[in-house]
Amino acid sequence: MSLEVRIYSVLLVSSSSSFVEHMRSLLPENKYAPVGVAGSVSAAKRILSERSFDFVIINSPLTDSNGLRLATDIAEEKNVIPLLLVKNEEYPDILERTINNGVYMLAKPLTRATTAVALAWMAASRERLRVTEKKELTFEEKMKEIRLVNRAKWLIISELHMSEPEAHRYIEKQAMDRCVTRGQVAEEIIRTYS
Repeated sequence: MSLEVRIYSVLLVSSSSSFVEHMRSLLPENKYAPVGVAGSVSAAKRILSERSFDFVIINSPLTDSNGLRLATDIAEEKNVIPLLLVKNEEYPDILERTINNGVYMLAKPLTRATTAVALAWMAASRERLRVTEKKELTFEEKMKEIRLVNRAKWLIISELHMSEPEAHRYIEKQAMDRCVTRGQVAEEIIRTYS
């Protein structure tokens, strides 16, 4: 179990100021900060273009849309978890249209307990995305290092007339002898011979 305390950023999208105040009371600052507010889809899109949030909670309907398209667009982003709140009578129809898009949905009216459970699910999903993001970053870093080492090997082959296995061993040995990464050795070789 992790002892790390996570703080999640939240964007509340609602044309109802009473909803915003109610949700703010359910989002303590020690766990949810900052909490941004947008009164329409267009305002939400403008805010999301300027900064990213962990969670976007959309209270449907809005003044310029029902929020469904905004929720599905947000769900396509890698690191944002959308929650769409809809009227109870609209829930089955909208659920059918969003279930395959990764949008969390709740029917209104909400209880404190339901909201707390939904926030916990969203936090679990966000943490899972963090793990995936770290793996992607690690993979990208490894690929970058492989490209650097290959480029350095070909420079060594052409400049020092070594074979490919000899160039590879040279880079490996330099990295081990100097206690640095192969990528760092490759960067030095590239700087020297480029």
